[in-house]
Amino acid sequence: MNARFHDMYKKDICPSIKKELGFKSIMQVPKLEKIVLSMGAGSYFADSAKMENAMQALTFIAGQKACYRVAKKSIATYKVRQGMKTGIMVTLRKKRMYEFMDRLRNIVLPRIRDFRGFDEKSINGKAFSMGIKDYLVFPEVREFLKNTESIGLNITFVVNKNDPSAFKALLLGFGFPFKSEVVHSKGDAA
Repeated sequence: MNARFHDMYKKDICPSIKKELGFKSIMQVPKLEKIVLSMGAGSYFADSAKMENAMQALTFIAGQKACYRVAKKSIATYKVRQGMKTGIMVTLRKKRMYEFMDRLRNIVLPRIRDFRGFDEKSINGKAFSMGIKDYLVFPEVREFLKNTESIGLNITFVVNKNDPSAFKALLLGFGFPFKSEVVHSKGDAA
């Protein structure tokens, strides 16, 4: 059984992007390859209990086991030693990727305070990145980790084509909003 967003991509989004952008083949339409969820360390990982809570939270959010990222080399300026745990990440593909995308679009984004849409400049070739300041907006984390302090969460969408306009059309097809920036000069009357 396919995820709802995967069916929507096959039946609605893919043909409409092909028609809208004038592609000759359906294979030219960008396809979502993976979604990477990550949390950076900072001073947060000095405490092993906080680190374990963050690992558990990311596992609940993703629906699969997250893994630690370790430093490849020592950097004295940042007090990082080789082999030290510096972050947590998980990569979602196929069905779990589309299910996460569905939850993000329909449950999480409406719960983010003062969210007006994404910046178009966040699309960088084959990737689109966004950050969430507080991972407690995910309902699955709220129930299990009520008394934990929250840290930020980075979400990166990766597609197979290096075409920013087609990537934006793909995200718009899934219902991800983009803000249109209107710049007023100082002399304009409102």
